[in-house]
Amino acid sequence: MESQKEARTLQEPVERPPGASRSQTPKDKERQEGSAVPAAAALGAEGDDTSADGLWELPVEPAERRPECSRCSRPQKVCLCPFLPAHPLPISTHLYIIQHPAEENKVLRTVPLLAACLPQDKCKVKIGRRFSEERDPELSTVCRKSGTLILYPGAEAANLEEFILDSPVYPSTIIIIDGTWSQAKDIFYKNSLFRHPKQQEDFHLQARKRALTRTLTMQSPELLQKNYSEFFVQLKTSISSQYVIRMQPTNRCLSTLECAAVALSILEKNNYIQETLLRPLQALCSFQLQHGAQIRLSKEHLLKNGLYPKPMPKNKRKLRKMELLMNSVKI
Repeated sequence: MESQKEARTLQEPVERPPGASRSQTPKDKERQEGSAVPAAAALGAEGDDTSADGLWELPVEPAERRPECSRCSRPQKVCLCPFLPAHPLPISTHLYIIQHPAEENKVLRTVPLLAACLPQDKCKVKIGRRFSEERDPELSTVCRKSGTLILYPGAEAANLEEFILDSPVYPSTIIIIDGTWSQAKDIFYKNSLFRHPKQQEDFHLQARKRALTRTLTMQSPELLQKNYSEFFVQLKTSISSQYVIRMQPTNRCLSTLECAAVALSILEKNNYIQETLLRPLQALCSFQLQHGAQIRLSKEHLLKNGLYPKPMPKNKRKLRKMELLMNSVKI
């Protein structure tokens, strides 16, 4: 009997008070310590997930935009209205700006300053990449008029000053494309709207031009190129761009505001227009330079003087453009 009681006591588990532990072997301690590390890491990961989930649940406050001036579209603290004319300039020419969508939200854009200087019915801004008769019948009608010019440099473009001297119809409208040079090129060549045939009201004028073309072809091909570049014009001017806070491809490139200022002063035969339109641009650049901006030299200047900071492109077409810039060849 006693031997059975002793065996039963050995088999029954011994009750321990709370917190009491049996003696541990070294292996048991190592096993517990090893299992404690992953558990702590798991608790830490769960805590991180919980805190991250809490961050996602926080309300997002929209960024507050600085209040803008309703006239010059600049922040009110750096408003340029003191440099704008007191009243819109009285002009007879209609100006259409075809603006690439990427230019609309740029901080240092010049088109709002240009529009603020001109009457609303004389300066209209069309934003987009593609235009058609269905989407914009107004622009389509303007492009068909015989008095409409498109300012776009190219082999077929005539010098604006020479064109108005020889043209029997004095221009009443000029179209300018606003964007980088690649964006302007894309808009110009992918919109057939800009190459519409003119209206039939100029049938007799077109007949005289065709007769003149046949005569010039037999006499002098050079005169033909000069006189028959009908509705595409360019500016041949010696002025350098004053928009020095933005890099230009060449030293001859002008900003949209500068192109409009020169073109309108030629068409209106009034140099005061150019001076007035350039005044807010000069103020803009002066303010930016005083607050940390740097003068941006043209890509052509940097390449010629070995100052271009980027490696030369591997693409053959882009490399060819770089070589033309270095050799002062018009692209």
